[in-house]
Amino acid sequence: MEELTTENGTNPTVSEITAERPDTAKSPRTADGCSIAPECDNRRVIEAAVRAAAVPPFHAMAMSREAVRLEASGRRILHLEVGQPLTSLPALAREAVRSHLDEQLGYTNAAGIHALRRRLAEREGVEIDRILVVAGASAGFTLAFLTLFEPGARVGVLEPGYPCYRNALLALGIEPVAIPVGPESRWAPTPAHLDAAGELDGLVLASPSNPTGTILGADALAAITAACRARGIAVIADEIYHGIVDGPPAAKVLDHHPEAFVVNSFSKYWSMTGWRVGWVVVPDSLVDTVERLQQNLYICAPHVSQIAALAALDATDELDQHVARYRENRTIVVDGLAAAGITDIAPADGAFYVYAHVPHLTTAVGLDSLQLATRWLHEIGVAATSGVDFDLARGHEYVRFSYAGAGVDVAEACELLAGWTP
Repeated sequence: MEELTTENGTNPTVSEITAERPDTAKSPRTADGCSIAPECDNRRVIEAAVRAAAVPPFHAMAMSREAVRLEASGRRILHLEVGQPLTSLPALAREAVRSHLDEQLGYTNAAGIHALRRRLAEREGVEIDRILVVAGASAGFTLAFLTLFEPGARVGVLEPGYPCYRNALLALGIEPVAIPVGPESRWAPTPAHLDAAGELDGLVLASPSNPTGTILGADALAAITAACRARGIAVIADEIYHGIVDGPPAAKVLDHHPEAFVVNSFSKYWSMTGWRVGWVVVPDSLVDTVERLQQNLYICAPHVSQIAALAALDATDELDQHVARYRENRTIVVDGLAAAGITDIAPADGAFYVYAHVPHLTTAVGLDSLQLATRWLHEIGVAATSGVDFDLARGHEYVRFSYAGAGVDVAEACELLAGWTP
């Protein structure tokens, strides 16, 4: 297909692509000036397509795809790129799924299986009506963003932070507002950060955070949520890494902001990434709206996944063993990276990531972190994730390492990194 260009050789804008043509100049128009002719409808389609096409890739998944391709060709690859537990579905959940396979596992109520919602409501300390089971946290964020914000709204997202918050907002026509945080605030947002960001309609918080692993303590969480309430900023809380912490349980946003919109998932602590099931805690005033959106966009979360999730809630003994292994792996990766000369890292209080500042391996030698990660993958078989996923301004000097896999693989990867030179 021939590439479109303007007279000066630049790529055309949407307005230039869809500029009024002579044959439509006299077409009848609506009150807002839009032509009733088909060309006007085409303009709307083109604008939507351009907006969707502007959504950046999720580089961690792209790196994983390339790693899998290399494995298929016979290469040995050590996976430190994707935040996916090595472990399988908990034993109790496997048994529950097997016992239901001869049943008709059709649609459930849009809000989810009642027994699962009841257990989740008890866990969250809320009424069952506020719980909606969703097809993973990704669906939960889409529902939250659609419910809370109009196109053009300004929503704060932390940098570094999970890229899919920003990218989902872009896809929905909502403006993500970068809020840079760093070691001076222990990678956490403060009321001063809100002031610097200007007027906001919403703020996405994550604790423990991806990619830093930093946990917002109770005092910090109280301060930032109080500042949001005072400014009329809606709070969306990502708590999918709750349970994977080194120390006491992470503070819950609902203890400080009862009307926050909470998103959680069975993917991480419960080792159920591919089962695509999670839940949201919805503010009372929005329950009906969220359920109607769920009915129309997703119908319901997968029935079999809800059965697995209900049983997995009783698998704490098994799952806490995984958390203990993550803790051991964290020590391995921190010590191993130090031996490789990588010592400037964010405090990994929870989740299963180390976020490392590596300017000596990037800008100092004429590379960015995406180029660095690509070279590591192809030259030594170590897959890691570039910081450009998480921070558009500073990520070119950062790399995220996931230690959710086997400890022996993490240790071997660190040894390979120690022996690598740019």
